[in-house]
Order: sequence, then structure tokens, then C-alpha cells
Amino acid sequence: MRRVIAAAKALVRRHWPRLRLRTILLATFLFVAALPGFGALFLRVYENSLLRQTETELVAQSAALAAVAARDRAGGQGAEVLRGGHGSSLDLRLSRILPERPAPVAMPGADPEAVRWAERVAPVLAMTATTTLASIQLLDADGRIVARGPTGMGYAALPEVQAARAGRAVTVLRRNGSYRPRYPLEWLSRASNLRIHHARPVIVDGRVVGVLLLARSPRSLFVGLYQDRGKIAFGIVAIFVTLVVLSGLLSRGIVRPVEALRDATRAVAGGGGSVPDPPATAAIEIQALYRDFGAMAEAIAHRSRYLRDFAHAVSHEFKTPLAGIRGAVELLQDHDDMAPADRARFLSNIAADAGRLNVLVSRLLELARADMATREAGAATDLGAVLAEAADASVLAVAVPAGPLPSVAVPRGVVETALSTLIDNSRQARATRIDIAATVAEGLVLLTLTDNGPGIAPGDRERVFEPFFTTRRADGGTGLGLSILRSLVEAHRGSVALVPEGPGAVFRVTLPVAG
Repeated sequence: MRRVIAAAKALVRRHWPRLRLRTILLATFLFVAALPGFGALFLRVYENSLLRQTETELVAQSAALAAVAARDRAGGQGAEVLRGGHGSSLDLRLSRILPERPAPVAMPGADPEAVRWAERVAPVLAMTATTTLASIQLLDADGRIVARGPTGMGYAALPEVQAARAGRAVTVLRRNGSYRPRYPLEWLSRASNLRIHHARPVIVDGRVVGVLLLARSPRSLFVGLYQDRGKIAFGIVAIFVTLVVLSGLLSRGIVRPVEALRDATRAVAGGGGSVPDPPATAAIEIQALYRDFGAMAEAIAHRSRYLRDFAHAVSHEFKTPLAGIRGAVELLQDHDDMAPADRARFLSNIAADAGRLNVLVSRLLELARADMATREAGAATDLGAVLAEAADASVLAVAVPAGPLPSVAVPRGVVETALSTLIDNSRQARATRIDIAATVAEGLVLLTLTDNGPGIAPGDRERVFEPFFTTRRADGGTGLGLSILRSLVEAHRGSVALVPEGPGAVFRVTLPVAG
């Protein structure tokens, strides 16, 4: 069972559509907002269906009784059934509701033949009324009651009776004066105080010989709900299941991923843990948030390591000159009778160490500005012109590439700083010539600077870009020049690397093409 569930989950994850958060929320809110409307619409449609069902039952009863009555009146010959169907015509919203049916009026002088006919039909009418619980009366052709009603009375003035006397079957809605509420929520029903009245002519030899007048209250909405309780319960369960599914969708798409991201963020903030991969079922915005938090956590961890290593290196670099200054000061304080030459030597050492500290502070400020540098929008520098100027200003022999070069999307000052740093680095390594080659590919300009100096020792090649690493510490080198260079170039979407090939030093600088 667990394997089946795991396989089903894996299948869902593979085929889960990427939904936007706004899509999930919109679908949920639309569904919840539509629930009352669906419920009200269901009740209205259901009650209308009950009304039409009752009407259909009355029509069917009247058709059967009219056929029996017509056969009986004609003595088995010449009886006719009303042609044409009589579909449902009632609608609680559109049908006119008439007042309660008035009491019958006096109509003496009944036809003896009609009375005898009514006596023969009356048992059938009584049995049908007992079975169907409908009110059934038989009227003669003039609208006078001849069966199942007070004798000598009639309904000749009723609109439905007049229509039936004219040969048309008619169904109308009338108020029910005897209605009394029996259920607490019965006011919700629109048909509780109504009664359906149906009039059908009895036709023999093309002549209306009588009218069947039927009346019945429609099935109660609440009785109908009770009788259809199984279907209604299924509908309610289906709605709740849908709500549960939507809740699960919201949970998987929003709540659970956000909670997992919250826990991961707390772990990262505490110095451990990492941001997990975004869940496949999460909303697109949540997945993007996971990726952004992961990138941020990685950047923070990288910056933390950098600051830790940087602080250690700065401490080491400052300790040496500070220790020299402190030792010289202590010697000067303890030996008031020191010879002038020794005093001058110690003071010279103090000045040299102070100068080195000043240089370190300046270079550190330059490194900080390089680390905080941001890309300038719309920057475009003529690379060929900058290379030519750098070659003219250098004390070394610099060979620049022939032919036009594209402009690069890097400020001119950054390009000049990069070239001057690398040329000066070669000069300090006792090189006398630098060859610069350029190639353009995939929107990038690749500059390769090769000098004829002794090169960089294999053991030092991996560390040349580390802050404070230098082989010229005795000559005043700070080891920050290449670090500053890399930070400046990378801030403008470029790169700089040392190529471990050739007898001299080979640096490769990549710059993006403008436009």
C-alpha cells in the first residue's frame, strides 16, 4: 500500500501543473463565493421540478379519467380523447399565481342524463382520489358539479373551467387558503402555500360533455428533500470533498512550502542548514522564492567566509608592522641614552611600518569600493583606444592587437585599472614585453596578456588572487592589487584568470560586448 501511495505521489509530482499563486487563490475564492448561489439555485430548481412533477401527475390522471368518463358517457361508442400533448407549463418564477379558488355558486337544473353518467363514473373518481390524494370533481358541460361535490352548485365562472368548456386543458396556480406552516424553515419554500388546479374537457363526438377539475398541493420541498436525502447527502459530501481538495492544494502550494522555507531560513540564520529545493507542487512564486532564498543564503555564506578569512588576513597583515612599531617605541622609552644613530634607525623603522599601515589602509579602501561596485547601465568603452593609450603610457613594450575591436559594456576607468594593474604586475616581475591578443565570441571579448618575465611559481598560482598574498612583501607589496582587479571586473559581468601555460605570466580577461 505504501508503495502504491509513493508511486502515486511521484506520478503527481511529475505531472503537477505549475500554478500561479493568484490562480490558486482566485479559483478558491470563486468557488467559495459561488457556493451560496449554487445552493440557492439548487433549491429553486429542485422546487420547480417538484411543482412540474405534481402537474405532470395531475395531467396523467385527468387524461386517464377523461378517457374512462368519455367511454362511459358514449356507451362505448363515439368517445374521443383530447388530442395533443399537455407538457409542463408551470414555473414558480414566471407563472401567474391566482387567488384562492372561490366557493361554487348555485346552478340548479342539472341534466338527468348527466347525473346518471356522474353516478356511473363517481366510484372510479373516488378510488383515484383516495389513491392519489388529489381533489377530483366532475362537471357537466355548463360547469355544474355532478360528481364529488355539492349538488346544484358549479364553477362556470372559473377561467380554467371556461377554457376546458372551450375544449382546452389548462393548469393554473392558486393560493391555498387552508395552508398552515408545519416546518420551522418552511418559509424558504415558494410553493408551500400554493395549489395546482387542472381542468380537462371530456369530449364525445367532438362535443364537450363534461369537465374534470383536479386540484392538488405540490410535493413539499422538505418532504422532497427527505425523500431524496441520499442524493442530497452525496452532493454535500462532494462539496466538502472538493473543499478538502482545495484546502490540500492551498496547503501544498502555499502553506507547507512557506513553513519549510521558514524553518530553513531559521536554520541558516542560526549558522547551519541550507535552503532545500522547492517542492514540485508549490506555486510558481513560491518556487521562485525558494530559489531566491537559496541564492541569498549561498551569498551570505560566501560573504561570511570571505569576511572571516579577510578579517584573519587583515589582522595578520596589521600585526607585523604594529609589533615592529611597538617594539621600537618600547626600546626608545627604555633607553634614554641610546646612541643617535640607533635612535634614528628605530625611528626610521617606525616610519616605514607606519607607511606600510597607511598603504594597507588605502588598498583596503580600494578593495572595499571594488567589492561594492555595481554595474553601470549603458556603459560603452572603446577597447581599442584604451589598449593603445595603455601601451603608450607603459614603460614596457606592449603589443596590442591590430584591427578594430568592439566596445565593451564596462566603464573606461575599470578597463584602464585592469590594464594598468596587470602591466604593473608584469613590470614588478622584471618582464620587458607584454603581448595582448583579443578574440570575440558569443558577446564577449577575451583579452590574453602574456609577458616575457619569469612567470609565477606553480605553488603560488592558486593563490595569486587571494587578498594579502604577495611574493614582494619585502618590497612593500600588499597583495591586494589582483584581488581589487578581480572584484572590479566581476562586478561588471567579466572575469579574470591566470592561465598556467607559457614561460611567463599569462592572464586572461573576459569583458562583455556593449549593446
